[in-house]
Amino acid sequence: MRESAPAPIPSPAGSSGQPHPESGADTGAAAPQRQLMKRTALVDGISVLFILGLAAVWFAADALLLIFACILCAVLLYELSDMLARRTKLRRQFALAAVVLLLFAAIGLGGWAMAPQISEQSTKLAEAVPKALQQLQSVVNEHPLLKKAMAGLPPPEQIVKQMSQLVPNAGLFFGGVLGAIGNVVIILFVGIYFAASPRLYTSGMIRLVPQSKRPRARQVLQKIGHTLASWLLGKSVSMLIVGTVTSIGLSVLGVPLALILGIIAGLLDFVPYLGPIMAGVPAVLIAFSISPELALYTVLLFAGVQLVEGYVLQPLIESRAVDLPPALTIVMQLVFGTLFGFAGVALATPLAAALKVLVQMLYVEDVLGDKVEESEKA
Repeated sequence: MRESAPAPIPSPAGSSGQPHPESGADTGAAAPQRQLMKRTALVDGISVLFILGLAAVWFAADALLLIFACILCAVLLYELSDMLARRTKLRRQFALAAVVLLLFAAIGLGGWAMAPQISEQSTKLAEAVPKALQQLQSVVNEHPLLKKAMAGLPPPEQIVKQMSQLVPNAGLFFGGVLGAIGNVVIILFVGIYFAASPRLYTSGMIRLVPQSKRPRARQVLQKIGHTLASWLLGKSVSMLIVGTVTSIGLSVLGVPLALILGIIAGLLDFVPYLGPIMAGVPAVLIAFSISPELALYTVLLFAGVQLVEGYVLQPLIESRAVDLPPALTIVMQLVFGTLFGFAGVALATPLAAALKVLVQMLYVEDVLGDKVEESEKA
């Protein structure tokens, strides 16, 4: 009788035999879980970095605004030295040295020539504004309708106190008069260093970007620099014209302290829309202390200067720089002013210009794929 062959012994799972039927399913199920965990970790990491970035901006806002002011100074110096180098065939470093020396000479000679008059008029202005406010309040009290309309305004002493606190709080990093001088020194010297070797700093920023995106990052930085340079050059000319015309106009009208009021108008013209209003208030108050008719003529003078700037100078500036809608500019001034004070108001327009270039090039063109026309970029 033949013996039957023994039944084969099944090989254990994981041996060289057939694989376990559930092992493939486990591997397939684990892959999506690992991808989900990676994406979750990536999103959480980006969120944490974003929150840390916002916290850094909030706590270091003054330092960041000071750095941006240094960049603006560097952009202006670079553009001026580049223009001089193209016209004179000098090396750009020598052209930059010539530009810096000419600027310091002009500021020094102008300050030396007008310092006594500016100092005297500044002292008189500090005394004239409170007197003008008191006289305005007395006139208002004589008219019931005006008294009722002006009832919500603070007393003149509080207004003078707020105006006197404007200058110390206008500093970017340090406070007070000495702090304002320190800010100017920092902006000038850091701006000179930036303008002397801009490639050193821009190349360092571009190295933080992936290699495939570095050419585009270089284009964005160049576009931002060109936009800010064009805006700064045009704005500098506009400030000079506004200050000169205002001083001459106030002198012709017979308003006292015309020189210091014109300098204030020229400096505050850096802040579109809000700056001329701030510059016109002390001039109108001083003119009102003499006569209401002179105050009216002063208002008409400031309105005429701003009309000429708005319809002649500003379109010429924006045709070479960036066309910012007025509503956007005012909103940016209000937002940055609320967050960072007067320094935020002063730097809101160039910040808005830089942000507009970033949005157009990195989002509208690269993400959405829409082509921005040159008229929209300019």
